[in-house]
Amino acid sequence: MRFVSAPLAAAACFGLPMAAKAAVHIHVDLSSQTMHVDSRQGDYDWAVSTGRPGHRTPTGVYHPQRMYKMTYSAKYDNAPMPHAIFFRGGYAIHGTYSVAALGQVASHGCIRLAPENAAELYRMVKQEGATIVISGKAPGRDPQHVARERHRGGQRLAAQWRARHLHQTYGDEPA
Repeated sequence: MRFVSAPLAAAACFGLPMAAKAAVHIHVDLSSQTMHVDSRQGDYDWAVSTGRPGHRTPTGVYHPQRMYKMTYSAKYDNAPMPHAIFFRGGYAIHGTYSVAALGQVASHGCIRLAPENAAELYRMVKQEGATIVISGKAPGRDPQHVARERHRGGQRLAAQWRARHLHQTYGDEPA
């Protein structure tokens, strides 16, 4: 057959394993801030950090879109993202050096792992492909808490704007 479907061609070009061959099953439970991994090489349970209030981690079923051994966040102060497995737009599973925060919400929406666990997961997914399932409800995600956090964020932005405006207008130093 001379024609190849676009997804098949894209996966071949980027070296991504095909979803049909996915042997690694990754389940992220937002409620417990844990990841369970089933693969040919064994089963693993790891603590993770997911999106804190105001920065949700999307739920659903995904497959790896692109993978980088090391990349940096263009959005969040060039933060390092070792062994990144992007699964939806800018959302990724990746290593973190903030290991003390694992087991609790802490990220801007990505799923963070200890660096050695991220390296192992990256290796497995590169070899075997993956299906990623994200379910549950992150702690502190009740609607009232999220609304309060958004409101506080707006107050902080307004205070920063006022300080800059006063400095530009009157030459006073921002407080």
